[in-house]
Amino acid sequence: MTSLSVEILAADAAEPITSAGNAQLGIAVLAGIAVIVLLITKFKLHAFLALTIGSLALGAFAGAPLADAIKSFSTGLGNTVAGVGVLIALGAILGKLLADSGGADQIVDTILAKTGKRAMPWAMVLIASVIGLPLFFEVGIVLLIPVVLMVAKRGNYSLMRIGIPALAGLSVMHGLIPPHPGPLVAIDAVGANLGVTLALGLVVAIPTVILAGPVFSKYAARWVDIQAPEKMIPARPSEDLEKRPGFGVTVATILLPVVLMLVKALVDIVVDDPENGLQKVTDVIGSPLIALLAAVIVAMFTMGRAAGFTKEQLSSTVDKSLAPIAGVLLIVGAGGGFKQTLIDLGVGQMILDFSKDWSIPALLLAWLIAVAIRLATGSATVATISAAGLVAPLAEGMSTGEMSLLVLAIGAGSLFFSHVNDAGFWLVKEYFGMNVGQTIKTWSVMETIISVVGIVFVLLLSLVL
Repeated sequence: MTSLSVEILAADAAEPITSAGNAQLGIAVLAGIAVIVLLITKFKLHAFLALTIGSLALGAFAGAPLADAIKSFSTGLGNTVAGVGVLIALGAILGKLLADSGGADQIVDTILAKTGKRAMPWAMVLIASVIGLPLFFEVGIVLLIPVVLMVAKRGNYSLMRIGIPALAGLSVMHGLIPPHPGPLVAIDAVGANLGVTLALGLVVAIPTVILAGPVFSKYAARWVDIQAPEKMIPARPSEDLEKRPGFGVTVATILLPVVLMLVKALVDIVVDDPENGLQKVTDVIGSPLIALLAAVIVAMFTMGRAAGFTKEQLSSTVDKSLAPIAGVLLIVGAGGGFKQTLIDLGVGQMILDFSKDWSIPALLLAWLIAVAIRLATGSATVATISAAGLVAPLAEGMSTGEMSLLVLAIGAGSLFFSHVNDAGFWLVKEYFGMNVGQTIKTWSVMETIISVVGIVFVLLLSLVL
């Protein structure tokens, strides 16, 4: 267990809360997921409410006492929020400081000033990947789209040639790299090591983002040759600032938590002695909470004070960063409740019983389950959380590397073919001024490439590890 992982309460190890047979339990799981899908897609209910109702419906369909189903859901919600809630909040603060201080604009301007026309798609994927590390996907889109539109207009580029690499960078970070909510919850659910998952995630992310970004953008630009819509080019966030932080210090601040977590993972592997003084130190500073907290405190000086923020402005920035993540926290928490309900009903054992004679590798099975839930609900986070709860028992007996690959397989599956039931689909469509068909041919295909290439590289890594 990593420092992120939360101790699973006695309910995890206890006997299932219902004695339903595998057939009834299988039908109950499908019915519970169907309820969630129907509530989100047909009735447009918020994912938090849909997951809550779906969890209770799951327990009812499985024949569990309502009190036990409620207890399981509440336990899972509490454990999940305790495990990842603070990390999500710290990531949001870091992202807001990056945006408001002009640090994001500084990164963009510096790279663009040193980039030729042929290298521009590669520059955009680099910008999106760096900026996307501490930001939620939706926040990253809102932050980057104005830059994408301005670059496309000023350089007279096809919008897809510039936009697809930026979207690919954001999406890959969102699905595969902690501290994004989906990967964090999956790591928590299967008991994976965060540092190892981060390291392997970067190995998978680099070729994936290259193929789905700069390479695919050549074809996307031919299929959908459009220019940046004038009405969507707003003022830049830092135009009203007298000064802004430097490029080097901004990048260093963003990468600080990643470096600290990777150092911890490296020391754990090389030293492998819990009593060693160096490992004790790196275990503390490389824990996600301390790493992100350190980055936030450093950012207040390297970004906030460097931009001339007063103490009041810094406080205001922190306040504004926390309000938008309330919905994310509730969805993630409810997803954890749904996961715990699945565990307590004995679904894990059911999956093991069903799959023990199959020739499908556990990693591929995890990917397929995440794909199915993603296609049904449209939410990468819901797909990751639900799939992680379903396949968590498969991690038993796995090595540290294999558990991390299981997390990455789930993350890759959660990005498969975004379509009309995904909020991100409509966000991209409106910002880029495309119709539904054009959005499917570009954005949806790009997401599918990320998912398929991601699982291919995960499976290749599994041969090595």
